[in-house]
Amino acid sequence: MNTSSRTPRVVIVTGASQGIGNAIAQTFLNQGDIVVGCAFSAPDKAPHAQELSKRYPEQFFYYSVDMTRTESIDEFISHVTIRFGRLDVLVSNAGKNVFKGIDCELEDWHHNLDLNLRSHWYIAKCCRELLEKSKGVILVMTSNHAFSTMPGCAPYNITKRALLSLVQSLTIEWGPAIRTVGIAPGFIDTAGNQVWFDSHEDGEKSRQDTLRKHPVGRIGTSEEVGELCLYLASPAAGFIAGTTIVMDGGGVR
Repeated sequence: MNTSSRTPRVVIVTGASQGIGNAIAQTFLNQGDIVVGCAFSAPDKAPHAQELSKRYPEQFFYYSVDMTRTESIDEFISHVTIRFGRLDVLVSNAGKNVFKGIDCELEDWHHNLDLNLRSHWYIAKCCRELLEKSKGVILVMTSNHAFSTMPGCAPYNITKRALLSLVQSLTIEWGPAIRTVGIAPGFIDTAGNQVWFDSHEDGEKSRQDTLRKHPVGRIGTSEEVGELCLYLASPAAGFIAGTTIVMDGGGVR
């Protein structure tokens, strides 16, 4: 993309302290955009975010935000509004693998709903006015678990399925001023997925078994998710809305 003749966009990326969110932030930064990242971790506990701040001191700004608390989201968007006065892209990526099983405790159920569903809806509401002014884009990060899951992955998969409907509702109720698209990654090579592999008796065998289930012969990278976000946020993807794109290497669903 030629960035020499365009005004830098202002992009929010939630869950930007590590993994997929951090890679998404870097992808937009590489295009010359201004990225406002946030995550639960305080700045001094988020080394990957610190690195982006050092490399892009005039482009990357990081905030500690508890996405399970609506007042924390309110404060964050207020800072963005005051500091930048505009918003072009919201990448609603914050989330956590709440893999407790369908017999989970009520506390786990509520935490999962607050973080993996309500936060996406609420931050979109908070950003609506800014995004309407810029004819902006919302990208909602869900998961391939929204389409087919495995034993023990509830209640996480339940909220990820609900996000498909959130994407549709945001599209039909806020379009054409705001365009919304969902992204459903499968196995991505992140620290979080490695924790899942290591939860098995033989972590390396679990990884290799997973690789063999993918027709492409590997699992995905965070950078690939970032590149998809960059495309979906561009005018070239202007006719893609209300749907959720699965990127899972053709894995068995």
